Amino acid sequence: MSTSVPPTVPMAVKIDLEMKARIQRLGDVRHRSMHWLMKEAIRQFVEREEQQEALRQEGIQAWEAYQDTGLHVTQEEADTWMARLEAGEDVEPPHCHV
Repeated sequence: MSTSVPPTVPMAVKIDLEMKARIQRLGDVRHRSMHWLMKEAIRQFVEREEQQEALRQEGIQAWEAYQDTGLHVTQEEADTWMARLEAGEDVEPPHCHV
């Protein structure tokens, strides 16, 4: 059974000497190559930014839905619901209303 590895492409990144030295030191103490550290840093950055963008888009969609329908819960309703959840109660969220 073989596992397929996605194809990779080389990509040049210019960094200053101080950053290179910092990456090298970190690689030395972590027993990782600079290449591995940079790939991991890029992977984590992209995942974090994608998640942040997904949340931003979700917020935009929620705002647009509110503008279209006027449906909402008040802060008091949300606070009461959250307090009951924190107290261990298994309660449904409040119903949206105009």
